[in-house]
Amino acid sequence: MDQGELRVFSPGDLDAPPRVVVWSLAEARQAVARARAAQPAWARRPLAERLALLLALRERFVAHEADFARWLGVEVGKPLWEGTQEARLLPNKIDVTLEQGLRLVETHRSEGFDGEWIYRPHGVMVVLGPFNFPVHLPNGHILPALALGNTVLFKPSELTPMVAELYARCFAEAGFPEHVFQVIQGERSAGAFLSGEAEVDGVLFTGSFGVGTAIARANAHRPGKILALELGGKNAGLIFADADLDRAAYQVAFGAYVTAGQRCSSTSRCLVERRVLGEIQVKLVELAKRARVGHFEDPQAFAGPLISARAKESYLTALGDSGAEALVAPEEAQVPGKRGHYLRPSLHRVATRVTGNRYQEQELFGPDIALYSFEDEAEAVRLANDTSYGLCASMFTSDRTRFERVARELRAGVINWNSPTVGASGRLPFGGVGNSGNHRPAGIFSSLYCAWPAAVSFGPSGPTPGAPAPGL
Repeated sequence: MDQGELRVFSPGDLDAPPRVVVWSLAEARQAVARARAAQPAWARRPLAERLALLLALRERFVAHEADFARWLGVEVGKPLWEGTQEARLLPNKIDVTLEQGLRLVETHRSEGFDGEWIYRPHGVMVVLGPFNFPVHLPNGHILPALALGNTVLFKPSELTPMVAELYARCFAEAGFPEHVFQVIQGERSAGAFLSGEAEVDGVLFTGSFGVGTAIARANAHRPGKILALELGGKNAGLIFADADLDRAAYQVAFGAYVTAGQRCSSTSRCLVERRVLGEIQVKLVELAKRARVGHFEDPQAFAGPLISARAKESYLTALGDSGAEALVAPEEAQVPGKRGHYLRPSLHRVATRVTGNRYQEQELFGPDIALYSFEDEAEAVRLANDTSYGLCASMFTSDRTRFERVARELRAGVINWNSPTVGASGRLPFGGVGNSGNHRPAGIFSSLYCAWPAAVSFGPSGPTPGAPAPGL
């Protein structure tokens, strides 16, 4: 499809009027041309001027905090407490970029040689955003890309168009030059065009493994295009018998059920030392049953709906084929006065690992925990690493030496001690291995894929007419 209308319903209130957004591939093509024309002047601006605009943008993010929280509730279903948390991450990323991120790409003088390496912008960058963190995750790419002299085309999820429009409004209010930052709305065909056909210099993507591999295939003949792909996870929380069991169970439940389980960092597997399995199971059952699911305006709601009917159906199908024992079965959550894609948290006990089972192997994006048991550290590591993904892991133990020993064996890009798999720090790299990405971690490292290094030598070197090379 080359053009059309997005008609987007709120997942937590299907009876509310839809948001309607017009889009076309023709507009996307024109936006690419505008970004290309604007990029040289933007890159020539002194860094101090670009950073001053980012600080002005920070003020607009803060001013619109409540607006962001509300649109995140309307379009994603996030309770206001969680939407406010995401809104507050926007100005925080500016602080992190200015205080730490840009240090990674400063001009570096070589010791013992008259030379240096400098960093240059790629040019025009496409950022493809997910629905679950529709401003925070794209923001983590967009800010360093702009700071380093790139122009940016932001294609939000077709499920979250209005929060992206609010995000773009902040740039306009901050005084950014025209066409340096643009939002391109559209169906998936618009994203496929921007990430594959369009003559751009980089694609920064957060989303599923399937879409990420499609982007990689579409650009296989363009080795000079930078791709940063963050592709999800099948994350494990490991609980050892010496842990604070109340804390461990609570943190695992939080990591699994927050955002209705729709985070790439969600805790989808809980691995428990066998001698405390019964205690943890009782605690997790209680936590799953008491978690409050509701509309985003409910101040007591912990989690909201799944994003769409299609997502809900796919998730429930995977649970139905799990072959696992349902300790807390999935069921519709009744939300007074609202009709939406609401589901209550579930918990399943997996007795036998089954190769090829979708429930055990794929990212499900729903509020569920698969509970496994292990006998010792070696089995815990084997189970944790028994996945094609490698994004996050958390470990609960009172013994820091054990944590450090086991962490060295885990195949994951983010490893947390006595804290959930969710909630990564922007002052550390965020990314994974295997099907979780292509070794372009975001977080503090995002500056590194937004510019390329060039080596500059100042001193004369090599053969000269006075000291020629043999044969010349």
